[in-house]
Formats: sequence, C-alpha cells, structure tokens
Amino acid sequence: RYSLFYNRLKNIEENEGGLDKFSKSYKTFGVNQFVDGGVYCKEWAPGAEAVFLTGDFNDWNPFSHPYKKMEYGKWELFIPPGQDGFSPVPHGSKLKVVIRAQNGELLYRISPWARYVVRDEDKVNYDWVHWNPPQSYIHKNPSPRRLKSLRIYESHVGIASPEGKVASYKNFTYNVLPRIKDLGYNCVQLMAIMEHAYYASFGYQVTSFFAASSRYGTPDDLKEMIDVAHSMGITVLLDVVHSHASKNSEDGLNKFDGTDSCFFHSGPKGTHQLWDSRLFDYANWEVLRFLLSNLRMWIEDYRFDGFRFDGVTSMLYHHHGIGTGFSGDYNEYFGLHVDEDALCYLMLANHMIKFLHPECITIAEDVSGMPALCRPVAEGGGGFDYRLAMAIPDKWIQIIKELKDEDWNMGNIVHTLTNRRYEEKYIAYAESHDQALVGDKTLAFRLMDAEMYTNMSVLSPLTPVIDRGIQLHKMIRLITHALGGESYLNFMGNEFGHPEWLDFPRKGNNESYHYARRQFNLTEDHLLRYRFLNAFDRDMNKLEERFGWLASPPAFVSEKHESNKVIAFERAGLIFIFNFHPYQSYVDYRVVIWYSSLIVIFKYKILLDSDAAEYGGHQRLDHSTEYFSEEYPHNYRPNSIMV
Repeated sequence: RYSLFYNRLKNIEENEGGLDKFSKSYKTFGVNQFVDGGVYCKEWAPGAEAVFLTGDFNDWNPFSHPYKKMEYGKWELFIPPGQDGFSPVPHGSKLKVVIRAQNGELLYRISPWARYVVRDEDKVNYDWVHWNPPQSYIHKNPSPRRLKSLRIYESHVGIASPEGKVASYKNFTYNVLPRIKDLGYNCVQLMAIMEHAYYASFGYQVTSFFAASSRYGTPDDLKEMIDVAHSMGITVLLDVVHSHASKNSEDGLNKFDGTDSCFFHSGPKGTHQLWDSRLFDYANWEVLRFLLSNLRMWIEDYRFDGFRFDGVTSMLYHHHGIGTGFSGDYNEYFGLHVDEDALCYLMLANHMIKFLHPECITIAEDVSGMPALCRPVAEGGGGFDYRLAMAIPDKWIQIIKELKDEDWNMGNIVHTLTNRRYEEKYIAYAESHDQALVGDKTLAFRLMDAEMYTNMSVLSPLTPVIDRGIQLHKMIRLITHALGGESYLNFMGNEFGHPEWLDFPRKGNNESYHYARRQFNLTEDHLLRYRFLNAFDRDMNKLEERFGWLASPPAFVSEKHESNKVIAFERAGLIFIFNFHPYQSYVDYRVVIWYSSLIVIFKYKILLDSDAAEYGGHQRLDHSTEYFSEEYPHNYRPNSIMV
C-alpha cells in the first residue's frame, strides 16, 4: 500500500510540479477571474467532441465561445476583458458548459468546479451562477490551535432553528454558535454544506463539490460563520463526501461529458447498489486532481479546520461493505476485495493535508475496523487522526431494545467502550444522527417514547418511565464520554433529549418542515425537564475541559460487577462510578484507586453527580462529604476508598 502511495506521489512530483501545484488546480479549472479582467476557463471532458461556454454574458449563444482542445481530455478558453477593462462575465451571471457528445447531442452542464449554484423556486434543477464579488469576505480571526481534547457538536445548518423552515448561515452564526460554546463543545462538524440538490438526502448526495449550499445563504455568509466560530475558539470541520456522488446529470457530475465514465467507473462498477449513486474512479489522474483540489479549496478559501470523511467503508472495499460483516480477522482487511486505489487516494489526501496544513484534523467514518487507518502514512497507515467508534451507538440501541434493566451486562458494556486498536484514536458517541431520522429513534425517544409528549413538564408527576429515561440518558452519555475514546461527538439536539424524529420535506409528508427543525427553545422553558439534560451535558463537557480525560491514556477499569450492576474506572485522576442497578442503592461501597502510597492519603470530592437536583435527580448524595484513600486491598490493588 505504501509502495502504491509512494509511486502515485512520485508521479505527481515528476509530472505535475508537485503536490502543492497539483492540488491547487481549483484556481485554474472551472471559470476563474484574472487580475487584468480576463476570464480563464478550463474543463476536463475526455469524452466530448467539442466544448463551449454560454450564459447571460453572450445572450446564451451556445457556440460563440468554443474551448480549445488540449491533451489528456482537457479543454481551455480565455475570454479577454471588455473594452472598459472589466470582466466579460459579470458577478452573479448565469453560465453553462455546452458539451457536444460523441453522438452529436448538445448537453448543457454545470461545471464540476462551479463555486455557486442556486435553484429558483419554480425550477427543479440548479443553475450555475458566476461568483466573483467585488469584495469577498476577509477572515479576521486565526484558526484555533490544534485541540488535544475534541468535543464535537455535529450540526446541520438548515435544521438549526425551532422554526419550520430552512435556517440560514446567519442564524447559525448568531444563534447557534453561542449555544455550542456555552455547552462546552470546542468543535463543530458541519453536515450538508457541499451542494446537494435533494435536501432530504441529509447532504450525502452531492451534486456540486466546490459549491457551498446556497439554500442557507451565500459563500460569504459561510465564511463569516466560520470566522465567528474561530473567534470563539471553536474548530470547524466539514463533513466531506468523496465516497460517491449524486446520479444527477443536469446539475451534477454524472455523464458530464456525455459518457458513462468521466469521473466514475463505467458500467455496474460505477454505481452503488444501495445508495443509487455514482462511484469515483480513484485510479484516474484527473479524479485525484479534482478530489484533492476540492479538499484544499475548503481549507484555504473557507478556512475549514479539517474533515470528517463520510462512507470510508464503502471506499475501502470493492463490495462496499454491502452484505458483509466484519469480525476483526485480518483476512477481511487484506486481499483482492480491498480497493487499493481508493485507499491510496485517502493516503494521498491525508498526506497532502498534513503536508500543507499540519494543524488540520481528519476523521474516518469506517465501520469495518481497517487496521492502521489512523496511523501515519509514513508507517503505511491511512493517515487519519481519528476514526468513529461506530460499535458504541449500536450497542446502546441493542441493550435498550432487547434487554431488561436487570439483564444489562456490565462486562459487555465495558468491552464495547474499550475495544479499540492501541494508539489509534477513536471518537465515542452514544447515538448517531441516523437514529434521529424518521423510522428510527433517538436514545431519549427509545427510553421515554410517548411519555415525552405528556410528562416532561415539572408540573406533572415524575413517572417511572420519565425518571428512568432521564437518569439513563445522563449515565449513558457520561460513560461513553469518559470511557469510549479519545474524542466525543454529539448530534445537535440530542444533548437535551430532543423529542420527535427528524424528517426532511418530501412528497411523503407533503413537503412539511415541521420535523426538519431543532427545538432549542425547549431547554429555555423552566417548566420542562429538558433543561436538566441540557445542564448535565454542559457540565459534563466543562468537567472534561478542566481535567482533559479525552487526551489522557485509556482508563483503568477496576470494577465490572454483574450482580451489583456497578462499573468503576479511573481516568485523568478522576474516579468514575456508575450504578446501573434498576432499584438498588449502596452505602459503604468500596472502590479501588489507582494510586498507591504508604505516605500520602488522597482526598476525593464529588465533582459531577447525575443524581443532583439541577440535573433532575433525587439528591441522594451529600456533596460536602470528603472521601479518603485507605491502605485497604481491593480488586487486586493495595488502596481503595469507601463511597
């Protein structure tokens, strides 16, 4: 693998003037403004017989501005400035690339490199709009320093409002970012930014890879949003989709040059069976140029601080993970079923990012557990910084759906939370954004279900269902946060147990926005119990910020007691004790401490208590109590404390 990577990198150095120049192609491809007022246009359309540029600037004459055919399927066009010295293609004017296909058909296409596309309300397809404002947004704040403890707030701009509408970048900037900061998250991961024609695709059917979604506002609005986040010390990651592309041809990449291939594999190999989307040909030189340039554009133009790569499992294997289970056997990760070209692209992407912008962070969404994916490329690894611990949310779903409280297996919970490859960093999360979608249920909804509609008011009795749901919601999130990885992620709204599901407007719901929103206002109503969960999530993050357990070595688990339903472990100098028993409390309970000293007596106090009144608990613990270490052997350690 490293040999393949090295040979590709060497070819780029020898034939393209180096990775820096190769990945900067976004400045020359598409339609780009020259300083002297002229416009330089460049496309890659290997299957085209001829290429033209048309639009408002030439009254939509499809043949007046032909491209010149270059080698390797490239086409170039230079339009000189007008007599007044200004650009012949004004800012805000609409454009199309006209492709004469091999069968003679004229195809009107959006450039794959288009920076801004919009859809009029009375139209189905998007239009390409030339974005070249007289004064683009100027960033004022530097990016935050690389974080040791990553607390990620996964967000979708369009649903980030209690109102039933598509929310804006401006709304996120001034209403949501302060909330994220207050909750103690230091990183925001933005979904559905790359332009996607179908809103209900959650942003995973990308049509224009270089365009920030116009449904939320302008490119400058997004730049301002990122700049304001940086001023708050918040790192901003982009959910990047390089695993597949939308099948749209009128406003997407599909059949751009009139052929079945171009950016993709031809035939069945180029289509994902489940997603009904196109699959990139990662061995193709121009596809590598396109994707690497895409990453660099988002970093350098918008100032994103890194990426979460979506669908990595689909990229890594020719079977795309369809109908395949992964047990951890190494035969599953090495063989002809692995797409080495895709893996080589990921290695190149990570190498480029670390070489040009070493402060950037990359995350892999891989369910297979590919070994060394999060080890440096120089070691033959994939080069990612983190991978998502995708088994954890699945485990919590399975436990809550299938087991009675008294049948919860403490050892199995601990195993799932700690089962990760040594020196590969994992991002722990208790529930995924997919669980919030219609047809599935969030943790809060699984725990409390219909009673969330009737019994979340403090004026109503605290029923057993709501009581159990609130307490387990806090405990599950804390143990996942503290034991599950080297970073933590939460999908927006789940921190306070957002009621109902997430459903984007579509024909099946009469294009309703009623469920395509996040009701942040519920946490501000002091008569509702959502504020208890919100407060606990905030204080949990603030405690991690203070002690940094995510950046600490893995926890020392001292107890997994099946009959007592108690889990105890130590990390970053803190002792975490969880009582998952459905009805049994304990007094004088002995717990191991890691430190052993015949001279020093250690004193402990309660820092965070899920049973505290401000978190909707029953106040059964006295927070003024001090706990002292004793030279009393317990669970094979010499020292312990009584709690």
